[in-house]
Amino acid sequence: MKIQILGTGCPKCKKLAENAETAAKELGLDFELEKVTDINKIMSFGIMMTPGLAVDGNVKSAGKVLSAKEIKEILK
Repeated sequence: MKIQILGTGCPKCKKLAENAETAAKELGLDFELEKVTDINKIMSFGIMMTPGLAVDGNVKSAGKVLSAKEIKEILK
């Protein structure tokens, strides 16, 4: 499973990455966490607000910092 954090590296993006990693580890998933910081790549996902969360290339959230609990629901 590939979890992508879409954002320029702002504090919200870092928090989302932290929460995503916590959620995936708590679920015992085999995952790769990628931080997508290139604005053109972020826009190619079709989101206008960061941070964004994508799983295996599919955008699951944009413009908000999800909690680890919310991310777990997405990853199940």
